Amino acid sequence: MERKKIVTQHYFRLVVASMMVGLASALLAFTLKHLTEFFEHYFFNFVQNKYAALFIILPSIGITAIYFLRKYLFQNRKNKGITEIYKTLDQRKDHLPLFKIPSHFFNGFLTVIFGGSTGVEVSTVVATATIGNYAYEKEFSARMYKRELICAGVVAGVAILFTSPLAGFLFAMEVIARKTRKSLIIACTASALISWLFIELFDSERILSTKVEDWNYNAIPFFVVLSILGGILSVYFTLLVTRMKKLFSNISNNFIRVNLGAIAVGTLIFFFPTLYGDSYHGLREVLTNPLESASAIPVLFLLAVAVLKPLASSLTLGAGGDGGVFAPSIVAGAFLGLMVAFIGNTYFGMKLIPVNFALLGAAVTLSASLYAPFTSVILICNLLPDGYNLFVPILVCCFIATQFAKILLPYNVYTYDFYLSSKASS
Repeated sequence: MERKKIVTQHYFRLVVASMMVGLASALLAFTLKHLTEFFEHYFFNFVQNKYAALFIILPSIGITAIYFLRKYLFQNRKNKGITEIYKTLDQRKDHLPLFKIPSHFFNGFLTVIFGGSTGVEVSTVVATATIGNYAYEKEFSARMYKRELICAGVVAGVAILFTSPLAGFLFAMEVIARKTRKSLIIACTASALISWLFIELFDSERILSTKVEDWNYNAIPFFVVLSILGGILSVYFTLLVTRMKKLFSNISNNFIRVNLGAIAVGTLIFFFPTLYGDSYHGLREVLTNPLESASAIPVLFLLAVAVLKPLASSLTLGAGGDGGVFAPSIVAGAFLGLMVAFIGNTYFGMKLIPVNFALLGAAVTLSASLYAPFTSVILICNLLPDGYNLFVPILVCCFIATQFAKILLPYNVYTYDFYLSSKASS
């Protein structure tokens, strides 16, 4: 009886702590999301309308600022992305230091607003995980709940970014926790409820606004083809990220390392402005004005963005920018899906719906990059109004793409990095 009482008290404290962590994480994610969005659009529109050549040097400004912040404010302590969370969870004595919150906040913000071709998702995930770790260290709940509080922070961060508490819950369980137990479900649910309330009160606008239409069985062969292509695209992205990081780490001169990668990104943006920042603006524009002309130019443009977005993101990360695979996978996959739909309609006489294929392409590429099909299904279905009309084909295709990617490459961009760092330290 006494033991049951103690367990109940522990769970009560866990729920309260998870709600506190969820609220703090929601506020952080909300602030980073909207500040970044505002300044990204401001700089992009200003430069595009007046001084397009500045696209070439803008990423250098952001990543150079990050370099000096890291050197003088954060004492040369580097950010290593989601790998930091894995290390903290798997080695109980390791903790996420509190400086990770401002470090990832400022680094993610500066990377994206100046055109670094990634998103603030991973910056948000690590910063909110640090909030959870801080709550654990301050003993706001029982000392056994480190994983739970870190996951509670991650739930809220992802939920606010994509206006989907369920996506935040699934990402924390599927990608971060990598296990299931009662205490994890309780903590993540408590944080998801706080996130849901926050979204309802302050931030219910979706990333995209184009409506999804019903699908028909004639599209199934093209769905399967897109699933396989999405798996290949995700592997291509993973290999680019790991190789670029390794390549740039061998450059000892900081000035050359930062500017070589940043100017390469800027040059790509100069020729393809869609690659600027998280690229959601470019995706919105294409979905609003679909490319229906029967010519080779749209196909080449769509293919170029699908291939170059991972390259630009890898160069951004290699040069020292902050970010991860969320936005690049979503955008590259969406353009890949638009390309498949365009080819099907133009050369095979089909009547494929472009927005449906954009959504499916985003889902399969993200799923294959994260190895997280359930998270990807919910997250992508929530990007657009009526996105759940495609729930069944997206679910099936995410599993196809993920399994295909696992065959091609056993380690995704997160676990592969962690695997390498573990091997290096052993």
